[in-house]
Amino acid sequence: MSPESLAEWQAHLSMEAGAAATLLGLVFVAASINLKQIVVTPSLPGRVVETVAQFVQVLFISMMITIPRQPARALAVEILVVALCSWGMQMVAFARYRQARLGYPGWWLIVRILQTHLATIPFVVAGVLLWLRFENALYWVVPGFFFSFFAGLVNSWVLLINVGRRGHATQPNNDHSDSDA
Repeated sequence: MSPESLAEWQAHLSMEAGAAATLLGLVFVAASINLKQIVVTPSLPGRVVETVAQFVQVLFISMMITIPRQPARALAVEILVVALCSWGMQMVAFARYRQARLGYPGWWLIVRILQTHLATIPFVVAGVLLWLRFENALYWVVPGFFFSFFAGLVNSWVLLINVGRRGHATQPNNDHSDSDA
């Protein structure tokens, strides 16, 4: 990639990195505040891992692409390492989820795996095409960014609903209208 063509990507990559960093920070704060509820609910720690992995891969890949005068093959390796590490972490979370046999419908896991693959495969394609020195290889990161944000936001929403539901169920009942006193 020429420095001129990379310069055209700077605003877009800055926006992607900023959004990913913001969402990642929110997930960390929410997970920290609700850590007790997340840890005691077997399905939630994996969701946190998935969410963090999705936002981190966008953040890291955006940052790596903006490194000036970087050889295309070095960037290719960096993108591939980040994408494959993210994919691997999520596959471990999926395996643990499956082994836990929590009784949820099987299609839930299939949807999660599909989201991960939709987010990761474009980054792998971009990395391979960069290695092969294709001029338009970076266009493949755009669907990777989109599906990473989509998967991360879906997982964040599921975490919010489950933590909220679990937190509501564990709150003491302060309604004394039915008391015998």
